[in-house]
Amino acid sequence: MTDSRPPHAAPQPLPPTGPPPPGVAPAPPHRPAGPPTPRQATPPYGTPTGPARGTAGAGPTVPGTPPYGTSLSGAPAPGTPPHGTPLGAVHPAAHPVGHPYPPPVGTPPYGTPVGGAPYGPGGTPPYGTVTRSAPSRPAVPGGAPGGRSEQVAGAPAAGPARPTGPVAPPRPQPSAAHDVLCVNAPGMAASGPDGQVRGQGLHGFFRHGVRTLARMELRLGGMEPLPLQGTLTSAAAARFVGSVRVPGDLDPDPALTVERLRHADGAETVTVRNTGARPARLPLEIALGTDLGLLTDIAAGRRSADLPGQVQSSGLRWVGQGRAATVSARPSPHAVLAGAGVLRWDLEIQPGARWSVDLRAELETPSTGRPPTGRGPGVPLPWSEPEIRADDRRAARLVSRALDSLGGLLLADADRPTDLYTASGAPWRFGLTAADALWAARMTLPLGTRLAAGTLRAVARRQHQAAPQSAAPAPRQADAAPGDGTPTPEGAGAPGPVPGAAPGASGGAHPSGGEAGATAQAMDGVIPGPLRHGGPELPASCTATEATLLFVTVLAEAWRWGMPRAEVAELLPAAERALGALRAAVVADGADGPVGFVTDFGRPAEERAARPGPARCEVQAQAHRAALQGADLLDAFDRPGAEQWRSWAAELRERFREQFWIDDLSGGRPAAALLAPDRPVPALASTLVHLLDPGLAAEGELHEGLLDREQTRLLAQRLVTPELDCGWGLRTLSAKSPRFNPLGHRSGAVRVQETALAVSGLVDAGFEREAEILLEGLLEASVHFEGRLPEMYAGEQKVADCPPVPHPAACRPAAVSAAAAVHLVLSLAGVRPDVPSGRVATRPASTAPLGALELTGLRVAGEPFSVRVSRIGVAVVEEAPSFLQLAAS
Repeated sequence: MTDSRPPHAAPQPLPPTGPPPPGVAPAPPHRPAGPPTPRQATPPYGTPTGPARGTAGAGPTVPGTPPYGTSLSGAPAPGTPPHGTPLGAVHPAAHPVGHPYPPPVGTPPYGTPVGGAPYGPGGTPPYGTVTRSAPSRPAVPGGAPGGRSEQVAGAPAAGPARPTGPVAPPRPQPSAAHDVLCVNAPGMAASGPDGQVRGQGLHGFFRHGVRTLARMELRLGGMEPLPLQGTLTSAAAARFVGSVRVPGDLDPDPALTVERLRHADGAETVTVRNTGARPARLPLEIALGTDLGLLTDIAAGRRSADLPGQVQSSGLRWVGQGRAATVSARPSPHAVLAGAGVLRWDLEIQPGARWSVDLRAELETPSTGRPPTGRGPGVPLPWSEPEIRADDRRAARLVSRALDSLGGLLLADADRPTDLYTASGAPWRFGLTAADALWAARMTLPLGTRLAAGTLRAVARRQHQAAPQSAAPAPRQADAAPGDGTPTPEGAGAPGPVPGAAPGASGGAHPSGGEAGATAQAMDGVIPGPLRHGGPELPASCTATEATLLFVTVLAEAWRWGMPRAEVAELLPAAERALGALRAAVVADGADGPVGFVTDFGRPAEERAARPGPARCEVQAQAHRAALQGADLLDAFDRPGAEQWRSWAAELRERFREQFWIDDLSGGRPAAALLAPDRPVPALASTLVHLLDPGLAAEGELHEGLLDREQTRLLAQRLVTPELDCGWGLRTLSAKSPRFNPLGHRSGAVRVQETALAVSGLVDAGFEREAEILLEGLLEASVHFEGRLPEMYAGEQKVADCPPVPHPAACRPAAVSAAAAVHLVLSLAGVRPDVPSGRVATRPASTAPLGALELTGLRVAGEPFSVRVSRIGVAVVEEAPSFLQLAAS
């Protein structure tokens, strides 16, 4: 039987279909949830700010303008999560009063979200047309001495119309903290623990960022099953179990159980089992509906009305907003009611028997032409499957589930299905964020270099590349010879073909192979990334800076772990462009910021002069590491500029130790940032752990860090004090700060990645007792999160018998936290290879915090590697490539 009403008819209550079976109450009429009242989700513009900190007479911001970046369409993206950007929209972080430099109004100030236009509407640079002569600048590797003239071309783009009437506050972002979330990129499914998909908040099946199904509510005999269990069986699948008691049944035990097996790809199997003594005759009804809404809208708290359904042969179909979705069922339902969105089966299940139906939700029309795909059939995982044996059993479970979570986040560009990389996290950043993907690739290098190679190639295809500064147009990439694009004698920064790119594929590329205009020259070599909240003490930062510097590090360390030389050489021009972006970001004039330090990338000279940016502690550490590891690459591949980069890194170390260190009664600590030579930001934050990550060097050694030995000791002691260590990990801001917020992702929450970096960095520096304290906090937290650590959780002080408090906006799974869990355990073995020199060293933690530890299934140069660490911290390599020489521990 099918519904004869037209598909556009209004939903009607479910009509009765005959008398119910004996002992079964009549099913109540189905009332689909009506659409919520639409409400304008616009950020609270027009809030004046006081004078900028450290500037005289700075006036308020222009009323009606967003304080930070806007979406690439020119409109703000209200309600987006505060940490990164969902699906490529730029995050409009709230701008605290008195920041040293607010970004330009109405434009994304730095890098461009992946897949978006390079700057503003229509790709127009947001910065004005200015011709200026840059002042003299200190010598920077690869840079010409003295001043140079810069031409910024293009008029500023017209901004969006500003609201003139009263503005409603934005809706809150839905919380997924207690939802059961299945992830298999680019698919995702979310519901409550009862398995019912109710269309509230994040509930639904998603594909390519579109909600293909918002409601899937099951009733058996007119009743919802009593939920008994709802849990993940893997990152991509979940199992829900409920029971139904037949009215009139005198047996105290329920006779009917309902099992729902769900997969993130949109499939669900419903099984009804009868364990009673008599046949069960009752209807099974599944109410369906969808709004075909975008995940970005849902993240902003917006919910559209459900679309009218249309009957198809074995289910329902919805069309709207240029998209279409279907739900099909096998076996076909006995009745399909399009107006109510209900599929109905009249069941008769004998004692001891079961009945099943397979449902599948599919998106017919993707929202974009060729969106990224997941790991296709026949494409192997880009890492090996390690086997971990440890006295502490939490370690093996943590790594196993972390890799399972990473597998659910794997994506690939449609035209490069084997270049796998990780999405940033689900549900809110279910796409490529270059910095997060590079971190995930770096921290899984002990399991092979394939993820690093795929991530580096995918990111390089998105790197900004300026047009050549010459009268003759550059050849198109389609016409360029393989391997063309050798850098100029000045070193890093010369344009060249993007490795593995399709013809003309480049991040906002000019038709001649690069971006046009002097503003594009400022972006040359920058890898795009969204804004990230900087916490209460600093303005928002741009992940483009982190990604650009991390690109050099990941390439250099993948090379040492055995990435084939030909693949490294193919990516070297992109690394040189990244070093060129670093060269351009070094402050040369005191009016632009602290001289000799590195600020955010991609800011034109005019903006830097008008709004000097802070030199962040973590950026200096990342820049120092990139300079040294970039020099290693340049030397190894006979490129010029290596010694200049090493000299610059040495000067940066000297300046940092002199200007960033703050003396206090406890001995001192590094500043979180520097606003001017005599204006450090004294906040004690978890970003200081990047100072403990100097990077892998030759012969299994580490590069020298920005801190000396005594400063490192003082930092190690400070990290494990209660003001930073809450017992579950490191808070992002000291609990003694007046702006501390245990749920603030940069003002007090625990971020797993930074605590894991602290553990490995402290072990490398010889402060193993401090590392063991932080390690125990993360391992204990992992138990409460069932081995699947989220991106972050609350920095509440640990209390006995109380689990950590989840963060309402955290991604779970998140690429950086999953990869950090792998890094946390594997780094304790201290494996440090240098394949180009044919050596591998082991530097395990001498305190053996996990007890005896045995790791098999690692990969060095693509071949198996196994190591065993005893309970007294002595490492024995049990399997290694024959061409590698083992260095003494």
